[in-house]
Order: sequence, then C-alpha cells, then structure tokens
Amino acid sequence: MGKSDLLLELYSNLSTTGALAFSSKALVNKMLSFTDMEHAKLVVELGGGDGSITQGIIERLSPEGILLVFEINSSFCESMRKQFPQPNVRIICDSAENMDRYLAGKKADYIVSSLPFIILPKETTDEILSKSRDALSQKGKMVIMTYSFHLKRLFRRFFTHLEVKFTFRNLPPAFVMICH
Repeated sequence: MGKSDLLLELYSNLSTTGALAFSSKALVNKMLSFTDMEHAKLVVELGGGDGSITQGIIERLSPEGILLVFEINSSFCESMRKQFPQPNVRIICDSAENMDRYLAGKKADYIVSSLPFIILPKETTDEILSKSRDALSQKGKMVIMTYSFHLKRLFRRFFTHLEVKFTFRNLPPAFVMICH
C-alpha cells in the first residue's frame, strides 16, 4: 500500500484515526527523545497508523527488545506487517483495550501512543489508560502525542507524574505528554 492509499485510508476513517496527517519525523524524534529505546525490553505502541512512529522506535530499539504495535485499522495493519517483518516486531490488529491479553503479565518499559483520546468514548479511553498504567514497569513511561492540551487533566487521573512538551514541527502542531 502506497502513501497515497494510506492517506486515503486516513481520511476515510477520521473517526478512528483522529489525525489530519501522519506524524512528522520531528514529532517522532521529540516523542522518542523521552525514552531509552536501546535498553528497553518491551515497548508497546498504541495506534501504529502508517508506521511513522513504529519506524522511529525500530531504529532505536535493540534487536533483543520486543515491540507490540496495536492498530484497529486492518489496512494499516496489513501495510505495517509488510513494512516491518522483523522477528521482534508484532503488529496486532486489535484494540488497545485488549493489550493485557497480549502482554500476558509482562510489563512494558514504554508505551508510545498516538491514539485520538479526544474523540474516543470515555469508557474506551478510561480502559486504555487504566490498562496502560497497569502495564508499565515500575520505571516505565507512557509517551502520548495529542493535539489537545486539555487532555492533561484526563492523563493526571491515571498517572501521578506528567510532563508536557510542544512541537511546532508537525502539521498540526502537537503536544507530547510524558506520563509515569
């Protein structure tokens, strides 16, 4: 699937993608600057999309590190499976609400999310954030890309520590929230 097909899929499913464009390289670099991927054993990505963030994680992840990518759009999943055939990468075509089924009690060093929390139903959002918090290792972090500063209040309900950063170098400009 080419970039134009992915863009068509993105705009056809705005209610689940919640994005106007794919994440820029600058945004990916900003998000991942708050991680230490080369020492991570288990990383979870929520909302793989076109694989922009996935690619950035893989470039930094050691070959021993495992990456689980959750994506509900089957076209995106199919494209990412072709794009990322590495044995330590698993593309999971399922909702992030079900992450505990795939983690099987293991704890993640990092959870990286580009999910559109602002448009997801409250119950879905609460379930994903609760399971994310519970899935993190003791020193783990959840790094979230969002377009809304107001989601800070929501994330504070689930995480005791929260840092907010901003980048203009994305269309539209985005916030990066680091939760732990």
